[in-house]
Amino acid sequence: MTATLTFVAPPPGLAPHVEFALDDVEGAPGLHALRAATDASIRLFVVEASLYVPDYAPAFTEEHFSDVGATSDAEAEVLVVTTLDDDGPVVNLLAPVLVNKGTGAASQVILDGSDWPLRARLAKSA
Repeated sequence: MTATLTFVAPPPGLAPHVEFALDDVEGAPGLHALRAATDASIRLFVVEASLYVPDYAPAFTEEHFSDVGATSDAEAEVLVVTTLDDDGPVVNLLAPVLVNKGTGAASQVILDGSDWPLRARLAKSA
């Protein structure tokens, strides 16, 4: 799958970019490369939270959903940025990417006041 995500505001640290290609990473279901449409050297990796952190349940507000043109969880996908450190993959659960499944509108939501960690270790699958 390749999709285009249009952020309602540039993700933190990536201004002025708002248009991104979301490309599957072959052989890794639910792992995607997120590349700026006008500069392919700007790339992040994101994972589908429902597959990689199934117990993750951030509290999105009506405003968060409204920002991407969704009305509920059913219309949205949650992605989290992932990186590698010396001990393996970690994900940022404090700033998920909320995506409208139908339109590709996206917003990176900073969950101020929450207990979600900035760097959470991904558990190894059995």
